Parts: sequence; structure tokens; C-alpha cells
Amino acid sequence: MRIVHGYRAVPPEAMGASLALGNFDGVHRGHQVLIGKAVEAGRRLSRAAGVLLFEPHPRQFFKPDAPHFELTPLESKLALFDALGLDMAVVLPFDAALANLDAGRFVEDILVRALAVSHVVVGYHFFFGKNRAGSVETLKQAGAAHGFGVTVVEPVSDRGEPFSSTAVRLRLAEGDVRGAAEALGRPWSVRGPVVGGAMRGTDMGYPTANIALPKGTALGHGIFAVRVALEGRHLEGAAYLGTRPTFDDGHPVLEVFLFDFDADIYGREIEVSFIDKVRDDRKFATSEDLVRQMDEDCARAREILSADSLK
Repeated sequence: MRIVHGYRAVPPEAMGASLALGNFDGVHRGHQVLIGKAVEAGRRLSRAAGVLLFEPHPRQFFKPDAPHFELTPLESKLALFDALGLDMAVVLPFDAALANLDAGRFVEDILVRALAVSHVVVGYHFFFGKNRAGSVETLKQAGAAHGFGVTVVEPVSDRGEPFSSTAVRLRLAEGDVRGAAEALGRPWSVRGPVVGGAMRGTDMGYPTANIALPKGTALGHGIFAVRVALEGRHLEGAAYLGTRPTFDDGHPVLEVFLFDFDADIYGREIEVSFIDKVRDDRKFATSEDLVRQMDEDCARAREILSADSLK
């Protein structure tokens, strides 16, 4: 998949494509419908199909001090786009210049002159340009004037609830990782290098691989059944996300105990996919009580993962 950064020097082979426009945070099932429509239009027009997205999320630009729960970092988004069969992704740096570009200039400078789009696909609630002044109607009028097609996708839902990044964040904040996975079309995951911890797990017979949580992560605390990708290997385990109330009630940490695995993986990157919640976090009177509960948690996590594999 070709990746184009910015719009100042777009290679000729990346021009004339059918593009889905948006932030695509989560690349959830609603986003996947937009992407599918862009692919359909590209095939119909014998053009490449791709996405145009903004990085960072505009919310991070306008409110840099407010934590933003980013569901999928750019690297993960690009991997998902590639897996969905797209030919290209145009990544526009969302900076002051882009934020102050009015809707008309966005169309003329970026979509028409720089990218020469043949077709664009957007969601029904898509707004663009300075102060979000451009709407889907603006885009339709521009398409008619400049000769590119426009497809507007209505809300995509399951059992009446539209898929949205906001809804996924709410599910995760409640610890409902299975519900989030239904909206995403895959388990939600975090990725990062394994870092050192307080070694309490090792002392209790449960050595863990710890990951620093991305800024703004808002997953409900508790124990989860997880699958872990490590350099091509696929492992299973139980993960703890919380403030360790039995010990210090400090900053939230993510600690993963890998089943049937004892290699040293400090500094190596892993991806943790959350399959289901085992229980909520809570404080224990003694470390012995905690260990007994951890034994039960791991047994339950194994049951969940085994049942999930049979689906």
C-alpha cells in the first residue's frame, strides 16, 4: 500500500483515486463500510482506492492538554487499511495551516489540484474546513462543479446502535471489551515495548510483561483474558489494568501474565488484544488472598480463550 504524507508533492501515480475521507479512529465496522464504498467506486472507475485521513486527530490539535483516547495509532490504522485491500493512504498533518484552510480551499487545493480525486466517500456527519464550515452538501456541490463523484454513507448500525468511535470508547471505559470488539470487527488492542515494573508479580509466582499505556487510554480497570502477538508468535494470557489497590493505588498500569511462557522479553514490542473481562479490580487484605484470586483468574481466562477459539 502506498502512503502519501501531505499534499504538497503528490506523486502522479497517487492522483485520480477514489478516497474515503475521515479520521478513522478505530477503523470500526462503520469505517469499513466507507472504505468498501471507496473500493467499489475505484473498481467502477478503474482507479486506485484509498483513504485520506488527518494526523493527529483534530481534537488533539485544538485541545493539546486534554487527554484524548486514541483507539488506533497511525501505524495500526495503516496496517488495517492494508489488510482491507486499499491501494493507498494520504496522511494530512493536522496543523495550524490545515485548521485555517476554509472548505473551498480544502476542496480546490487538496482534493482537486493536489490529488485530482475521481470520487470521494464520506459519512453523513462529515464536516471539513475552517470552523467545520464544509458539509456533505458543500462537498456534493463541489463534486458537481469539479467533476468528481461523492458518496455519502448513512449511519451503519447493529441492532439499532450506530457504530462510532465514541461508542467504542464508552464500551471500553466500562470494561466491555467484547462489546467494543463487536463494533470494531476485531478485538481492541494496545501495542508497546515491554518495560520494567515493581517485580511484585514475579515475587508472587506471576511474572508479568508490563506496557506503558498510551496517553489518554481509558479502559475500565480489571482482569482480562488476552491474546498477545510477539514477533510472529501468538500467545495467551491474563492481563491486569488498574492502580494496584492492594499495594500502592498508584498510576494505572498494564501487566500481562503469559501462559506457559518464561522468556525474557524486556524491550521487545508486544501487541495485547483484549478478548473478554474476567472481573473488576478490587483490593485484597493480604498478598496471599490476591495470589489465590489470581489462580482463579488465570483458570477463568483460559476457559474464556478456549471457548473463544471454538467460535
